[in-house]
Amino acid sequence: MSLLARLLEPEALSLVFQPVFEAADDGGGHAVHSFEALTRGPVGTNAFAPNVLFEYARRKGHEATLDRICLENLLRAMTLLPGRVRCSFNVHASTLQRDAGFAAHVLERAHTHGLEPSRLTIEIVEHAPDWSGRGFLRALGQLRDGGMRIALDDIGLGQSNYRMILDCRPDYFKIDRYVVQGCPTDTGRQAIIDSLVVLARKFGARVVAEGIESRAELTAVRLLGVDLLQGFLLSAPLPATDCSALLSPAPGR
Repeated sequence: MSLLARLLEPEALSLVFQPVFEAADDGGGHAVHSFEALTRGPVGTNAFAPNVLFEYARRKGHEATLDRICLENLLRAMTLLPGRVRCSFNVHASTLQRDAGFAAHVLERAHTHGLEPSRLTIEIVEHAPDWSGRGFLRALGQLRDGGMRIALDDIGLGQSNYRMILDCRPDYFKIDRYVVQGCPTDTGRQAIIDSLVVLARKFGARVVAEGIESRAELTAVRLLGVDLLQGFLLSAPLPATDCSALLSPAPGR
């Protein structure tokens, strides 16, 4: 079996969930806002790393196929999560541009699994001008009309720019780890985060700080107005079966 064929076997892929926490206004701790679903490739191969997995599929012209498989694995795993917890999943921008049936497929599969589309957020990754055509915008409109939210991933890195923000009109701005790291002492990074918080507010959106790994970074982004937080300091990615503990009320509540 070729590596590509192996990668496109749903059972060859694993799924973990990294929580996004919402900070309490009174500073009294963090509650789970949602989970980001993260796909890993076959164990023992270079494609275990998600950046290798998805780049390989893209180069072979199968990013849309892989995105559909990841979606199905996510919807199946969400049935193991308690309550009405929300989840986000990454989709390559080219999938929305080139796969005319992808948006309808997402909504149909969510209903088949008994999940409300409002529990799903699609995170747009690897956006570039070539993928911002009518198909891309039409797909975003279908997903929004179906009740889903839109997040823009990796803001501050690569192709994340103002055109992307205008094209996607995201509900969530996800600030890349590159901007978050060093922000406690870097006034330039502080200025960027502050400006994104203000910009997101004008779009009626919220900001997520990704890759928080130190108390200093957590304190800095909170002081800059970010109240959705993600990173290893708060929690590593977890299997679906371990997520319930984070959703359980703390003793005494």
